[in-house]
Amino acid sequence: MQNNHVDHLINHPGILAGFSILIIIMLLLDLGVFNKNSHVVSNKEAATWSIVWISLAMAFSGVIYYLMGMEQFTQFQSAYWIEKALSVDNLFVFILVFGFFNVPKHLHHKVLFWGIIGALVFRAIFIFSGVELINMTYLPEMQLFGKMVSINVILSIFGFFLIFAGFKSWFSKEDDDENKDFTKSPGAKLVHRFFKVSENYDGDKFFTIKNGVKMATPLLVVVAVIEFTDLIFAVDSIPAIFAIAPNDPFILYTSNIFAILGLRALYFLLANFMYMFSRLKYGLAVILAFIGVKMLIQPFYHISSPASLTVVGSVLILSVMASLAFPVKEEK
Repeated sequence: MQNNHVDHLINHPGILAGFSILIIIMLLLDLGVFNKNSHVVSNKEAATWSIVWISLAMAFSGVIYYLMGMEQFTQFQSAYWIEKALSVDNLFVFILVFGFFNVPKHLHHKVLFWGIIGALVFRAIFIFSGVELINMTYLPEMQLFGKMVSINVILSIFGFFLIFAGFKSWFSKEDDDENKDFTKSPGAKLVHRFFKVSENYDGDKFFTIKNGVKMATPLLVVVAVIEFTDLIFAVDSIPAIFAIAPNDPFILYTSNIFAILGLRALYFLLANFMYMFSRLKYGLAVILAFIGVKMLIQPFYHISSPASLTVVGSVLILSVMASLAFPVKEEK
């Protein structure tokens, strides 16, 4: 029964091939055509690319609906919007990282591009290995509360963790990350361990020559910090989407990739419209707790994918409305 989604994928190999070709083409266009030269991304450009990536994701979900059905369609949509929402919280940290290292604005896009390339690789490892681990950790059927159930150890651990993460997010202080010293990040320490780092940037180069010595630039340090920040972020986001389709790596990975690929454009919009998401952390806390509860009660009661999508969408809309109605005063 756990292989039904895999069978769907085998019957429609064109979906996987089309997805792979689309992603490769878009990345090549992004790096080699539209952003060949480092530049400051305007609000208009960021909004255009945001619309492009969201439209591609929605079109791809339409293909899934046509070929696979409503269940997989709602799973994709739920995983996509959960990842997208959690990504916004991560982008706040990216803004702080760029400010901490005084990264020139025209270099932000290059850092985010290479950070996202790394995220694509790590997400593939996490998701596909996670699905295999989940399939290996089902306990034998047992009777609990008068019902025969099959409990999964990993999903249960994820469930408790997400509930804890939800409470932590709700009560977290706004200045927890603002006072953080990012030079102590594992990413920064890793670069300093293997390379000498120059004090100044050298355009958009990751390495430079100074007094005849090849050195890493601070830009490479920033990329490493962003990569490790995303790894920490994945600790919340990956378990969250496993509640949606724990045995379907195709749905999980494709939805995750589409959400990640739109992060750069979303970052540039977010940097100028932070007030629209000032109350988002409360919505994310509710979503994380809801997903955690869903994981824990899954053996006893199944919350359908359409119902999950409705809850996630409603909470996100309400949190944005609350942000607009009760904005947090900006502080310099």
